[in-house]
Amino acid sequence: MIIQTGMRTDIPAFYSEWLVNRIKAGFVCTRNPYYPNQVTKYSLSPDVVDIIGFCTKNPAPMLDYMEVLSPYGQYWFVTITPYGREIEPNVPPKENVINDFIRLSKIVGADSMGWRYDPIFLTEAYTINRHIHDFEEMAKQLQGYTHSCVISFIDLYEKTKRNFPQAKAVEKADRIALGKSLIEIAKKYDITICPCCEGDELAVYGADCGGCLTQNILEQAIHGRLDIPKSKIKSQRSACTCVFGRDIGQYNTCGHLCKYCYANANNRLVMQNMKLHDPKSPFLIGNSTPDDVVHIAQQESWVDNQLMLF
Repeated sequence: MIIQTGMRTDIPAFYSEWLVNRIKAGFVCTRNPYYPNQVTKYSLSPDVVDIIGFCTKNPAPMLDYMEVLSPYGQYWFVTITPYGREIEPNVPPKENVINDFIRLSKIVGADSMGWRYDPIFLTEAYTINRHIHDFEEMAKQLQGYTHSCVISFIDLYEKTKRNFPQAKAVEKADRIALGKSLIEIAKKYDITICPCCEGDELAVYGADCGGCLTQNILEQAIHGRLDIPKSKIKSQRSACTCVFGRDIGQYNTCGHLCKYCYANANNRLVMQNMKLHDPKSPFLIGNSTPDDVVHIAQQESWVDNQLMLF
């Protein structure tokens, strides 16, 4: 099965010690985001966890723990955008993240690395030309260390509207113009553009619109075959065809505090939650309570040991 760490928060950036402790303990407890007293306990044994998925803006804190992750297949999305601290207040400098991306790729391999350049939005400061220029500078440095770049245009969720009222949807003409340019640039550096939940409007220009974390991508990462039961695949959104497994993160806990974030309701709540974090707890935030109802997850390996040639 697949354990995902990155749909609700950024565990490598802020909770790497906790994750390592959970791997060493062999299990993790996760609260249902809508019914917090409903708890699922997952085994983290490599016998049943085939792949751990990450989505981070700062992989650096995990780099000292890569030996702990070595028994698992891995897939890493690292987000690198052109935005400054007025948009991403606590994200490290881009140069640092690019260097850490390269270090990580040298450990896990380019097949296990995906670059995310999203969400894309346009302002007076972040124009189409600015995106094109900055994207090429990044792609040039990341050549050979990843084969794919996921892009998406900003979605105006209610949380996003509240925290980033200046944000506006990107019009179709601008999506096409910018998308075409990014596809052409990426191709120069042996990188394929994969739009995330954007339909297929960029497919005709050379984008791979089949999904950004599909079974095929995960099989390439582990250099093996996965036999994933259809009943176990639940995509995050209706337009999404990707495989995410089970997420052990928690909303309202990401300290990057990006204005466009869909996972944080407000900064005050995030700060409150982060103060409750205990690296030794089975839970990301807080600990067990007398009202918890614990469900033991039914887990099995999905690795198909038949030979697969790439």
